[in-house]
Amino acid sequence: MMKTKFGIVVFPGSNCDHDAYYSVKKVLGYDAEFLWHKERDLKNSKVIILPGGFSYGDYLRTGSIARFSPIMDEVIRFAKNGGIVIGICNGFQILLEAGLLPGVMIQNKSLKFVCKDVTLKIENRNSIFTNTIEKDLLNVPVAHGDGNYFADEETLSSLRENEQIVFRYSSQDGVISDEFNPNGSALNIAGIMNKENTILGMMPHPERCCDPILGKTDGSLIFKSVVNNILNQ
Repeated sequence: MMKTKFGIVVFPGSNCDHDAYYSVKKVLGYDAEFLWHKERDLKNSKVIILPGGFSYGDYLRTGSIARFSPIMDEVIRFAKNGGIVIGICNGFQILLEAGLLPGVMIQNKSLKFVCKDVTLKIENRNSIFTNTIEKDLLNVPVAHGDGNYFADEETLSSLRENEQIVFRYSSQDGVISDEFNPNGSALNIAGIMNKENTILGMMPHPERCCDPILGKTDGSLIFKSVVNNILNQ
């Protein structure tokens, strides 16, 4: 079987790059390679992962400096040509700073760092990131201090109308309410995509719940869905 290659960008301060590499290569068996932020070669990657962490120490604003790393010119070009990009946690923040997804991230409503498992309700089951997942709810961990997704009403309406909201924080029974929102995100948004269904940004960490030895594997379903869609093109 042809292997889908994942390129995992490494910024100064990335701390989930090895988690992503381990999950997609060692656990799921896909080809994967690290991409240093100063390089401009995506090395024939089919999927780019912008991992979690604290790129450049989150100085100025989360993701704001990483957005100008040399490799981001190529990531942006790749994305605008229909390439698949997944931004996780800090990677989501970088996608927002780069203008590849709408909105911004602000500090958690609690003003505290949040680290726990959450339930995600799949809002769009037709995306390449979810269309092979056979259940409605995923159990995935979050770990962030600036995960409060904010956008103006016009942007939020557009996200709804174009079915760009992929994941929302919910109860274990799929109830959407403030009670189950770990950071104060508008509309309980945990993950969104672009209109073309090729760029996903999500605050929760699917790469941290892929290995059966950890007792949870829901994150693997997202990566498997992407690969299945690529192989069926």
